[in-house]
Amino acid sequence: MSEPTTDAAVRATVGRKLIRNPMLWGALLLLGAIAATIAGDDLSIFPMLLMLVGGWCFGFAFVNATLRMTPSRNGAYLHIGVAVVLGAIMTFVVEFGSELLASLPESVRAVAVVLQIAAIPATGWIWLGLLSRVTDALTRRDRRKHPLPTTVEWEREESGDGSSVRINGIPLRMKVLTGAIVGIVIVFGLFGTLLLIAFDDIVMRLGPRLLIIVVGVVIALPVYLALTAVLRRRTVACVIAFGNDELRVRVGDEDHVVAFRDLEFLLWRTRSDYARIEVRGAGVDLSVVAGLAKPPAGRTAGLPALPRRVFRRLELAGMSVERARRGEVITFTRP
Repeated sequence: MSEPTTDAAVRATVGRKLIRNPMLWGALLLLGAIAATIAGDDLSIFPMLLMLVGGWCFGFAFVNATLRMTPSRNGAYLHIGVAVVLGAIMTFVVEFGSELLASLPESVRAVAVVLQIAAIPATGWIWLGLLSRVTDALTRRDRRKHPLPTTVEWEREESGDGSSVRINGIPLRMKVLTGAIVGIVIVFGLFGTLLLIAFDDIVMRLGPRLLIIVVGVVIALPVYLALTAVLRRRTVACVIAFGNDELRVRVGDEDHVVAFRDLEFLLWRTRSDYARIEVRGAGVDLSVVAGLAKPPAGRTAGLPALPRRVFRRLELAGMSVERARRGEVITFTRP
């Protein structure tokens, strides 16, 4: 019975990774846009949405991949190199693309148009990620002159029943956050495209390199900062405690208690903007994002690593554990 169970667990894991893979979704969306464009649906709202969201998926996947690379400087070098190359390609396409495409078959021109439009949100997200890297580097340099914020730490419960950690978090499901990001990409991608069309004369005079910077500073960066500010306003104080046989989570004034034997799913991510805890079981279904929340004074955003005793307790309760991204994401599931 163990082999079929193992095979099913492997298939389920592979399936989840495929569903959550932005590269796969980007490829499917762009294939749909190409098919619609070749069929004669020239730059209408539907294929345009497919191009914009598909291009953003590729940019999102690339930025995340560079952030996961070790050592981190290799990811930074690759990020810079690809951003520069994409800027150069877009410059070349704007300057000479029309002449080169004129002699190509219609189907090839349709594919080229789809890729050219999809490259706009992809390049914008990559440059926005690069701007985030630069900001982070400047912040680290400034931190050398000031005391560094410390990571939140586990504390022993006064009752002696396990340990707890106090954090600031945002009650928010990842599918809601992802939907908000996709919606913003669609709305402001279309808005930016309409602006480019409306101010075609100015756009041609600016040139592609300066245009990318202007779009990033005028549209992408303010939208990103606005989204972050809106989310941070929902920050509440939270307490997460792992007892001897139960998980206790306080979110603001609400208390949630789940016995380990009733726990069905637990995700614990320690770092990045998506650092969070997700809990399901015994009628409890919650997600608290710590990475985007405003951290307490002198503390960093995120979650500490789980104590070893938690792994032992949950495994004794019949749960299986899966580690991902260098141990930054821990998932407990019940077979």
